[in-house]
Amino acid sequence: MSTVDLSPTARTRLGRARERGRLDRPALYEVLDAGMICHLGVVADGAPMVIPTGYGRHGDTLYVHGSTGAKSLRIAEAGEICVTVTHLDGIVLARSIFHHSVNYRSAMIYAVPRPVEDPEEKLTALRAVSERLAPGQWDVARRPTRRELAATAVLALSLEEASVKIRQGPPNDDEEDYAMDVWAGVLPVRQTFGEPVPDARLHEGTPVPDHIRHRR
Repeated sequence: MSTVDLSPTARTRLGRARERGRLDRPALYEVLDAGMICHLGVVADGAPMVIPTGYGRHGDTLYVHGSTGAKSLRIAEAGEICVTVTHLDGIVLARSIFHHSVNYRSAMIYAVPRPVEDPEEKLTALRAVSERLAPGQWDVARRPTRRELAATAVLALSLEEASVKIRQGPPNDDEEDYAMDVWAGVLPVRQTFGEPVPDARLHEGTPVPDHIRHRR
């Protein structure tokens, strides 16, 4: 993995709230590695299209995947795309409506995707996607067959052109509003896993694997 700081471009350089920007590459990795779904933006027939997509990171490459018949991936193969990942960490409640905000971590990546054709790299990419959603599942589930791999499109994106923006902390009210008797603060937002629900056709007595049970 690269240790070189991010180098802002005309597209990734922040225009507002620049103090929230992060140029250290580990901050980019942390945002990506904490997420499970990205939003892939393409232009389809002259109109924008944004698709929620599973992804995985391996080193300095971000992989997205889907069906070879997916319109969004076919379009993505033909040109540049934008991928974003966002985490909502809290609702920031201020004394004035104007200063309400959210605490968040976000990353935006611009790249010309590279179709992954090499079978070994495709397996590496699919493992990265699988492990992002369910760490440990790759080692217990059946691996993709040759036919399944042929039906799966995988795109590789460089993380060279990216930006990271993070907002944390309390509300920033106007000084005169601090005298108001209005509650202000942060309502944290957390994503949690629930109790695993077994498939109806699961063999009786099959236990929940540790790597699933421990995520609760």
